Amino acid sequence: MTQKQEGVNLREQLHSYEKKIMSQNGEDGIIEELFSRIGTTNQFFVEFGVQDGLECNSAYLALFKNWSGLMIEGNLNHYKNLYSNFANRATVKIVHQFITKENIVSIFKRMHVPIEFDLLSIDIDGNDYWVWRALSEYNPRIVVIEYNASFPPPQKMVIKYNPNFMWDGTSYYGASLTSLSELGKELGYSLIGTDSRGVNAFFIRNDLVNASRFKELTPEQAYHPPAYGPYNGGHPWRDGPYLEI
Repeated sequence: MTQKQEGVNLREQLHSYEKKIMSQNGEDGIIEELFSRIGTTNQFFVEFGVQDGLECNSAYLALFKNWSGLMIEGNLNHYKNLYSNFANRATVKIVHQFITKENIVSIFKRMHVPIEFDLLSIDIDGNDYWVWRALSEYNPRIVVIEYNASFPPPQKMVIKYNPNFMWDGTSYYGASLTSLSELGKELGYSLIGTDSRGVNAFFIRNDLVNASRFKELTPEQAYHPPAYGPYNGGHPWRDGPYLEI
């Protein structure tokens, strides 16, 4: 096998497990496969940016697998629908809060999120990088986080922090895969792949990589270009301000 062929195979190591039940891009199947390999502890999730809760990475776990957890949504209209959809599910806590790096830890403490839990999913179309970095005292076993595929490796890009940031539908949001991979290393996580549409990156805590039997990948090995947006090539372009970290 050539080095190029090996790179392609590594990039696709998660693809055969993609399965869409309640998720947007097949994340349900990947998450299920990961936990079938590493096992679960408290079957507790935290996800923010869930909208009405019916198309997100934790809905399948909450509705079909009896997991408990916390869903956070900042948009009031989405939150009302989320509350309606999960009001009768006592194991799922629902919070209406616009998330910043300054308030996320206090939300976790107020909602009694355990220091170690099974799944953290971050998709807030903006300050994702900054919020994950702010959660350094927490140790989820698997982290799923949106990356900005408009900035392929080895580009480092993180949007300049703005606590009031609202995504405007352009390429100006989040962080590149390389920047998230570097942050993951700082926090003790290994990048093992991305979904085939170029939306989410999957990280496993370092002490669980061997049990997962997946290989840690470089951003170059894991990256998928954007297969979304008006022409399946990403969102309309917008310049910075960006930080190269």
